[in-house]
Amino acid sequence: MTKKKAIVLLSGGLDSTTTLFYAIERGFDCCALVFDYGQRHRKELKSAAAIAKDKNIPFTIIKIKLPWKGSSLLEKEMPLPVRKKMKGIPSTYVPARNTIFISFALSYAEAVGAGAIFIGANAVDFSGYPDCRPAYYQAFQKLIEKATKKGDIMIIAPLLNMTKKQIIKLGMELGAPLHKTWSCYAGGKMPCGVCDSCQLRERGFSLYNKVK
Repeated sequence: MTKKKAIVLLSGGLDSTTTLFYAIERGFDCCALVFDYGQRHRKELKSAAAIAKDKNIPFTIIKIKLPWKGSSLLEKEMPLPVRKKMKGIPSTYVPARNTIFISFALSYAEAVGAGAIFIGANAVDFSGYPDCRPAYYQAFQKLIEKATKKGDIMIIAPLLNMTKKQIIKLGMELGAPLHKTWSCYAGGKMPCGVCDSCQLRERGFSLYNKVK
């Protein structure tokens, strides 16, 4: 019996890695899509490649350029926000990033006959990005129904309503190499520990370790 094909958006971070292993555990034949979009935290690209190689998952790195920038992830001269001082959508939001990524994944899926696109989006312990909310994925699913030949490719965001602690617990249970993932936005050799992504990760592991 042929496995179901799926495209998995893999950033090299905690959430996307857990999502990859979730898709594998559910019997999908996965191909990973990794994006090099000029992000300052380029170490995540190496993490994504290493994780895919370790699991023998074919992966493609898509290099794109967003010359208009508009995000502190793309402009190194912009300071990264500190979570406790954040108000509203933080400067790390990359305009329409998930729309761009899912559009590439949709083209890939339709071309190779994949029936699903997996993304590690989360709307609980997250930075408030508008393209991580349930309504966004519901709307995109309706677009897929109109924009593709068969209209039957599914967007699956299994972590959407989970806390970071729950995501870490799931990743551990699935055997995901969370120690190889990279979350820090700063782009240094070691995690900065103060950016929004580092804080969310640290809090998640702290809560997970309290109840192990």
